[in-house]
Amino acid sequence: MTSNSFFQIALYVITLLALAKPLGWYMARVYEDEPVWLNRVLAPFEALIYRASGVNPKQEMRWMDYAIAMLVFNLLGFLTVFALQSWQAFLPFNPQNLPNVSADSSFNTAASFATNTNWQGYGGETTMSYLTQMLGLTVQNFVSAAAGMAVLVALIRGFTRRKADIIGNFWVDMTRSTLYILMPLSLVLALVLVGQGVVQTFSPYQSVSLVETVSYEQPKLGVDGVALQDAAGKPVMETVKVKEQTVAVGPAASQVAIKQLGTNGGGFFNVNSAHPLENPTPLSNFLEMLAILLIPAALCYSFGMMVGDTRQGWAILAAMTLVFVALIFVAVPAEQSGNPALAALGVDQSVNADQTGGNMEGKETRFGITNSALWAVVTTAASNGSVNAMHDSFTPIGGMAPMWLMQLGEVIFGGVGSGLYGMIMFAIVAVFVSGLMIGRTPEYLGKKIEAYEMKMAAITILIPPLVVLGGTALAVMVDVGKSSVFNPGAHGFSEVLYAFSSAGNNNGSAFGGLSANTPFYNAMLGLAMLFSRYWLAVPVLAIAGSLAAKKIVPTGPGTLPTHTPLFVVLLIGTVLMVGALTFIPALALGPIVEHLQMIGVASAK
Repeated sequence: MTSNSFFQIALYVITLLALAKPLGWYMARVYEDEPVWLNRVLAPFEALIYRASGVNPKQEMRWMDYAIAMLVFNLLGFLTVFALQSWQAFLPFNPQNLPNVSADSSFNTAASFATNTNWQGYGGETTMSYLTQMLGLTVQNFVSAAAGMAVLVALIRGFTRRKADIIGNFWVDMTRSTLYILMPLSLVLALVLVGQGVVQTFSPYQSVSLVETVSYEQPKLGVDGVALQDAAGKPVMETVKVKEQTVAVGPAASQVAIKQLGTNGGGFFNVNSAHPLENPTPLSNFLEMLAILLIPAALCYSFGMMVGDTRQGWAILAAMTLVFVALIFVAVPAEQSGNPALAALGVDQSVNADQTGGNMEGKETRFGITNSALWAVVTTAASNGSVNAMHDSFTPIGGMAPMWLMQLGEVIFGGVGSGLYGMIMFAIVAVFVSGLMIGRTPEYLGKKIEAYEMKMAAITILIPPLVVLGGTALAVMVDVGKSSVFNPGAHGFSEVLYAFSSAGNNNGSAFGGLSANTPFYNAMLGLAMLFSRYWLAVPVLAIAGSLAAKKIVPTGPGTLPTHTPLFVVLLIGTVLMVGALTFIPALALGPIVEHLQMIGVASAK
């Protein structure tokens, strides 16, 4: 690695950690209904929302009512996105006259955006109208992120309340997440991105003249639209000269801002943040990448403030950061090392200070290797899924790093809200194991961890691996699954494993070599996204209700401190052990064996 690489990585990590405390402090004040200046400005709008929707903000809910409200709201969002896609040809703000989306693709996309996954089996600029992008996808970017934050806040109340049967009001928590946190941050980021060149317009796609005329041959069609054939049965070819190119535009900046801040990741354009009108400059690249982890990192500090001990939040943030940085130093060197098979042929892949050389396949030259590999780790540490390079073109080990981050359960920062409540589930398991080791009833933040909490935590930890491994196994066994895999052998298996790891952990990124926009994959991945979102969120709320009903247990000599370096190591070990024991066999069939094949070919040459 070059000194430039170390500088860029250090700048990113230091900036992220520096912003975690002030934003975390602000979010804690929002959820605890403490006055801050922005609350006073936006409070009338909050009150208007409650009056218009008939919500009593002072009426709190039991955990089951909270879960039902969350599920019903998400169901309505799912149906809205499905309907907009199915009818977009008849709706306004469709200057390109794009047709309706097929039922299976509409189901997949609706499930994807309702669950904060933002998996995309379609090309945005060729499939979605402006109205569908704005009213359907962008709105879901806000509310699906807010729903995850609301579940986290409910869980935190479970730790702070004593002998209570209520954990807050879902509608209030979601409204405050959207109005006071997501919208102001998105507005600021969107304006900055527009200044950097991210497009924001309702104009139709633009036609521009090419500097040079491009000529190519294509089959000639008859008046009936069927390709003509000569006497030998071969297609009749015609030369086409192209003097203009159509440039897709649209209201992208407003969607890009919330796609990053809400850990959504759904791109306005097909190539996502590799597109020059979605991520044009190194500065926009840094800001978008920073936005991905900003709220998940800051929520750790909010958690510490709300439970009355900021050390608890710092401990979890430390565990996340250590794993995150370790995997950066796996992915970046792997990409800078290049392909040894090419080196054996005499191709110079040496990396210099300008980040040229190494494995540049599938990467933008304006970003280089470090920013491409760093983004890959950032976007899979969060359940974001946006990309500025094609992960399918990474080296086997470089591609394994982001894949394994997803397989750890999206708890290394993870999604806004969902990442932290997932990590808290691992913390509950860690204190349970340590409690058994010292012969005491496990405790976390003053609440006893008993059989019920362990059962619910086990569900949240085991459901994603079941979905990922079960879905992958089925896809590589049936013909409809194998027919979409265009790369043979280990890499083809990695593409399928990556797809289900992404959907089964609500990430959304992909290995692009898999043709996933088929009825089989649209249905399977859509179901995987739904299972992995709600079969985790509901048990978390059940734990919140159970903990809220318990009394606070005084700290004793046998209580395990959960803010020390020892607990940080224990928590990391718990996360890694679950990930290693569950997924190493599958990884051995994909990226690990592919890496061995790659160096084997190089050695043979």
